[in-house]
Amino acid sequence: MSELNVAQPAAYFNLHAEGCGYLNRVRTVKPEKGSPYLACTIAAKHGDATSPMTTKFDCRISGTRAQAIVQQLEAAVKAEKRVFIGFRIGDFVPELFVYQNGVRKGETGVVNKGRLLQVTFAKVDGQTFELPPEEVPAAETAAT
Repeated sequence: MSELNVAQPAAYFNLHAEGCGYLNRVRTVKPEKGSPYLACTIAAKHGDATSPMTTKFDCRISGTRAQAIVQQLEAAVKAEKRVFIGFRIGDFVPELFVYQNGVRKGETGVVNKGRLLQVTFAKVDGQTFELPPEEVPAAETAAT
């Protein structure tokens, strides 16, 4: 058989960021075209722990487990509790926007758009939030 007839698997380059920050603006986005999806904003912390800097990520929540965890944390976010999470975000890119109100109205800002793939830990008002267990694929459980 010729090498031209063999199907090549798709190749991708992954761009991931891991960190921790505050979970905000949990919401269901209902686009005009396409299916609704769960989204959130994460105010990621970095730098010196005594005076950290913040980078905002606006995320579509893609991981199934991440969706379940964020849905469980949504009530705490809406109650304005401090929800601090560990995360993994993929495929993030900066996007420009114009502030529509407030003291920065009319100014240009930047937000990083990405996909929330994983939540690694969560704390609500400083108290550890028990995450649901990770599901083990059936092939792995059959082998043990």
